[in-house]
Amino acid sequence: MATRYLGVKQVGERLGVKNAAAYKLPEPDAYIGDTKGWLPETIDEWNRNRPGRGVGGGRPRKNKD
Repeated sequence: MATRYLGVKQVGERLGVKNAAAYKLPEPDAYIGDTKGWLPETIDEWNRNRPGRGVGGGRPRKNKD
């Protein structure tokens, strides 16, 4: 049985975003020509471990002293 890889479009669908290419995705598990492919497990693991929105960015919080 052949191994199924996700392309950028399928990665976006799995993550619930329109443009997965805008994200710094992990190294692909395979290349078919110039096309990158990821195993679903690779994307799931990467998504679980990436920082959430706003971590380390944005304006500093105001102190309420």
